[in-house]
Order: sequence, then structure tokens, then C-alpha cells
Amino acid sequence: MLAVVQDNELDRGAKSAAATERTCALTRAVLPVDAMLRFVVSPGGEAVPDLKRKLPGRGLWITATRASLDEAVQRKVFARGFKRDVRVAADLAAQTERLLERSALDALAIAGKSGLVAAGFAKAEAAIAHDDIVGLIHAADAGADGVAKLDGALRRRPDGEKIPIVTTFTTGQLDLALGRSNVVHAALLAGPANDTFLARMARLGRFRSGKTDESGQGRARN
Repeated sequence: MLAVVQDNELDRGAKSAAATERTCALTRAVLPVDAMLRFVVSPGGEAVPDLKRKLPGRGLWITATRASLDEAVQRKVFARGFKRDVRVAADLAAQTERLLERSALDALAIAGKSGLVAAGFAKAEAAIAHDDIVGLIHAADAGADGVAKLDGALRRRPDGEKIPIVTTFTTGQLDLALGRSNVVHAALLAGPANDTFLARMARLGRFRSGKTDESGQGRARN
């Protein structure tokens, strides 16, 4: 059965997008906005994601998982929801995932500029031993030996089992984000910038996994 989009599944602009809950245009489930993605129509008539929920114009909300977004594209939810012709890229889900990833890397860059990232094996190891850390990063292409040593050090902390480990990004991506060469391991020091980074990583993890209640915390690797 095709989804029928009701008026209450849309917002009227960026100001009204600040509500704490919205209705998914695909499933009509009412969810917290943090579990959803907002889309607007660009001046060129194309559906585009509004990750910060600030773009002007009517907004359509979809549960923030890749599977939901793919289904919304297939079932032409955008055209019915916006009640107009809307161009929807066949790879909208892939485009959205890249934006979510970019958003997380931007937050990591801000954390690095704020002095909240201990980059490099030795600095990460020292931070694990002595500092208030909220996360550990291993590059996706990190060597198994270095990963095992730092993970072991993390487990020896009283709070080690609660600290998330991020393994999403390559060394090249980490280098660009942190403005230095050969970043393979890094520890995230406590601070607001890293809270933002981990929240964005959790959002990316939920999008990929389809688990809208995934917190991104604990030992799960993002």
C-alpha cells in the first residue's frame, strides 16, 4: 500500500522545524526529530537533505535510516508530500550518507582546533592512561597491532567499556580533518566539540544500521 502524505507530515519552514517530534512521510510514525531527516525542495526543484533543519521552505521528514530513505524514493513519497513535481536523485540515500559523514568530519575538525584531540599512537596512549577521554579513534586502515594495544589500554580503565570507538574513517580522511599527516589513532578529550562529533557519529551509525534507537555509545564501533 502506498503511503499517503498528510499535511501534518510537513512543516511550514525552518522555524516550525524546531518542533521536538515530527511525522515520517513514509511510515507516518511520530518520532523525535533527532531520529529523522528533513528534506526541502531546492530552487532548482530537487529534493535535498537539510541536516541542520534550517533551510527555508516546507520540509518533509523521513525516518533517518538508509532503508527508509531508499523506500521513500522508490515509492515517490517526495512528489506526493510536496504536492508538486520534484526531482529526486536515484542515489539520494548515498548522497545523504556522504553529507552525514562530512558533517561528522567537520565536527572532528573543530574538536581538533579546540585542542580536544590527542592524535598519534603515543599521545592517544597517554590520554587513555591519564586524561578524561570520551572516545577513541582508529583509522579504518590501521594496523591490527596498534589497534589491539590501545583497545587493551582502554579496557583497563574503569570506564573503558563505556567509551565509544570510532573506526569509520581512513587515515587520509583523518589527516584532512585534523590538518596533520598520518593520523592512525587518536583519543578524544572531554569537551563540547567532541560531544557534537560523537552525536554526529551516532546519527551516521543509525543511518547505516537502520537502528533508530542506537545511541552510538558503549563499545560499538562506528
